[in-house]
Amino acid sequence: MIGLEDVRTAAARLAGAAHRTPVLTSRTLDERSGARVFVKAESFQRTGSFKFRGAYHRIASLSPDERARGVVAFSSGNHAQAVALAARLLGAPAVIVMPEDAPAGKLAATRGYGADVVTYDRYTGDREAIAAGLAADRGLTMVRPYDDPLIMAGQGTTALELLEDVPELDLLLVPVSGGGLIAGCATVATALRPGIRVVGVEPEAGDDTRRSLAAGERVRIPVPRTIADGLANAVPGELTFEVNRRLVDEVVTVTDAQIVDAMVFLFERAKVVAEPSGAVGLAALLSGAAVASGLRAGVVLSGGNVDAARFRELTATGAGPAAGTAAVPSGGAGA
Repeated sequence: MIGLEDVRTAAARLAGAAHRTPVLTSRTLDERSGARVFVKAESFQRTGSFKFRGAYHRIASLSPDERARGVVAFSSGNHAQAVALAARLLGAPAVIVMPEDAPAGKLAATRGYGADVVTYDRYTGDREAIAAGLAADRGLTMVRPYDDPLIMAGQGTTALELLEDVPELDLLLVPVSGGGLIAGCATVATALRPGIRVVGVEPEAGDDTRRSLAAGERVRIPVPRTIADGLANAVPGELTFEVNRRLVDEVVTVTDAQIVDAMVFLFERAKVVAEPSGAVGLAALLSGAAVASGLRAGVVLSGGNVDAARFRELTATGAGPAAGTAAVPSGGAGA
């Protein structure tokens, strides 16, 4: 449903609007993993995550009349912030449906970008139905978090930049929720680097995509309870799954404790703050869930939206690495 040229079109539309995020390296990370590791730090993207790429591309594609009427989205936080900012930049009113227990910082940021926030109970409510009702009642355009070719193409610009900076990757590790990021990234990676291995990473409690790939069809699980709130998805997207079942080689899982270890490593070694969902790729590498020994591995650090109190709470008992060499940029521009 999407190809390399769709992602290149998205990259052209995002030029000057999205940041070209840095690629970080760490000697200690290489030693621990046995690989040469390149971390694409989307925590430095606008709104603090890769989500800005897809949201801006989608809203920029709307007609003037559609933008004037406005957009609606549903999200636990990062897509919410991305849609809110992209809509403001493009002159479109935005309504965002968010779980009432979404991180306070993400709720505040979404409102701060000018969006009208409607909350719901994530364990009993149907966010998509709520958003669809608002779209019908107010004439708004739905901006889905992942199940949209334009969103997937926008997210794929993450891997497009990474492979421009580091062309000869053997392995790409990507966080998985609804599947839009990995669908876009896998589209780019397999086109530009035939033979590359694309591996998704999910929290252990939220392995809907892993189960779905094993079953050959979309599998729904109970709403996951995990510190990786941005990956607490119950079923893969319909469109994203069709891409990922063809292009993704494997999905591995990591525990909450392993995610915290990766957050601590990034903070102490790279001087980078990652939210739990953003750190799962590195967690897979550090824990051995993804084997990369002897390979050149790209890791998408998908976001850094965690407030100070929550970061302190999560990492207070984490077993971080000893002090040592900090990570340094190896390509790309700053935030």
